[in-house]
Amino acid sequence: MENWIMETMGKFGYIGILLLIMLENIFPPIPSEVILTFGGAMTAKTEMTITGVVIVSTIGSVLGAIILYFIGSLLEIKRLEKIVDKWGHILRLKREDLYKADRWFEKYGYWTVFFCRFIPLIRSLISLPAGMAKMNFGIFLFLTTIGTFVWNFVLIRIGAAVGDSWEDIVHYMDMYSNVAYALIAVIGLAFIGIYIYKRIIKQN
Repeated sequence: MENWIMETMGKFGYIGILLLIMLENIFPPIPSEVILTFGGAMTAKTEMTITGVVIVSTIGSVLGAIILYFIGSLLEIKRLEKIVDKWGHILRLKREDLYKADRWFEKYGYWTVFFCRFIPLIRSLISLPAGMAKMNFGIFLFLTTIGTFVWNFVLIRIGAAVGDSWEDIVHYMDMYSNVAYALIAVIGLAFIGIYIYKRIIKQN
């Protein structure tokens, strides 16, 4: 995949970066770390500038986030209620659980959208619950833009600074991603365990 990414960026320049980053937000397995650090390194060998790469990558990120936001907005809680009514017993989910999650996102969702932009995988998927919760679109757009700008700027600047050694940065970012995935898995399992434990206690 890395070769395809580099070929696309080398051939299409700014437009290639914008499209790749937009796809990365919709399809997280595409590594933004490769796109951004290589994009930064390209500024030392091509006519592209750091400012230009930061701008187009941020636009691409925001466009991808907007698409996921509107996909999430189509998943209305009424539709989810029907799914929970039919299949919720398997995961011990009830309608009130949906509303609890919805209220939680209304309370903490703004900052969640911002800080999750720095967490691999989650940085893309957080747009879905934001859309589902009908988060104020203007605020969503602002926090998403700021968060993705910071993430993109840092990686692009690093890529520009290290030049041909940009792949070393990707290696370290892979380590960061693996640690993040492990923490997400542990936290997820902990929440599931606590949730099941509470259900068992209530039933007894």
